[in-house]
Amino acid sequence: MKATMLVFCLSLLLVGIAPAADSLNVRFVGAGGTPGKARRVVVSGDFAFVADDSAGLRVISVADPAHPVEVGHCDTPDDAYGVAVSRDYAYVADNDSGLRVISVADPAHPVEVGYCDTPGEAEGVAIAASYAYVADGNSGLRVISVADPAHPVEVGYCDMRDAARGVAVAGSYAYVADFMALRVISVSDPTHPTEVGSWDNRDWALDVAVSGDYAYVADHLGGLAIISIADPTHPVEVAWYFTGGYANGVAVSGGLAHVADGYDGLRVISVSNPTNPVEVGYYKTTPDNAHGVAVNGGYIYVTDLDSGLEIYEFYGTGVEEKPSVEIQMPNAATIVRNVLFLAERPSSSTSSLLDIGGRKVLDLRSGANDVRALAPGVYFVRLETPGSTDVKKAVVTR
Repeated sequence: MKATMLVFCLSLLLVGIAPAADSLNVRFVGAGGTPGKARRVVVSGDFAFVADDSAGLRVISVADPAHPVEVGHCDTPDDAYGVAVSRDYAYVADNDSGLRVISVADPAHPVEVGYCDTPGEAEGVAIAASYAYVADGNSGLRVISVADPAHPVEVGYCDMRDAARGVAVAGSYAYVADFMALRVISVSDPTHPTEVGSWDNRDWALDVAVSGDYAYVADHLGGLAIISIADPTHPVEVAWYFTGGYANGVAVSGGLAHVADGYDGLRVISVSNPTNPVEVGYYKTTPDNAHGVAVNGGYIYVTDLDSGLEIYEFYGTGVEEKPSVEIQMPNAATIVRNVLFLAERPSSSTSSLLDIGGRKVLDLRSGANDVRALAPGVYFVRLETPGSTDVKKAVVTR
């Protein structure tokens, strides 16, 4: 038995492992160039909709994420900075040309059907019910009825102190990344939006995502700020994570915050405990100008100002590894630095970390597990559910 275990363990040391210099727990899936500077992206069904600056709206099929391909486009009068999609329409924040409404019922032939000029520079847009909420630069938040997409009309606005760059809407509140602050705007009456709370940030608030009782702010050089909005009238910072680059965009899904971090690429941060964010993955994108990010169907979509749309996948550590061009051997180990991240498991399952001799060194839980105290080397993640046991290998490095 001992001899068998020794042969098994030694064989693990000979297995090829994924390159780790520029990535951790994230693999590249595919990419599609765009003619402009890809700023923001939203994904709906099998299509990614990219706000591509001077090249307008680009519609890219991501039915095969490894081979995204542009299927249609619609020029806009100015520079497409932001985009949101609802049903058969894409809503583009088009800088000096305000909000443009584009029918994408036929994704191969998107066509503008209406527009509403705004007094400022439209940079971000969110859709809720029959309203478009536009982050309009120095002209604050503009609320536009899109009940009739062919005839959008402004019904209300709220001035900002700085420059509104991004917006998210949840319930009866709009959360505006207002350059030097996060502003909370009551939109219970869309015709009279009213600021009810604010939080002053470290650097430039450029984007915001909301999940549960927390707002996640992409704060440029200030990294990722996590703000409790349990009481929207008194937003309070509960944690901050320095991402290392320029946090330009943020998307939150499944307990993970995904940050488009400029020259530092894509950063994946566990926020399962929002008061203790922990980086669990990253990918150094090329040519290092990550600007926007969206998450859909298990894939991460990143817009890069210089290279267009890039698609990635976070595969966690120690669980359900998938084949990839980045993993050359079928039994590749997972690289682990500081944190071992486990996907959610059934409550009836147990997980533990074993050393190379098969001895348990740590009980594991779903989410982030701190392994900084462990010596570098080969370990095994043992996942037990009633009637089955699964073992994956992981290499702990510094």
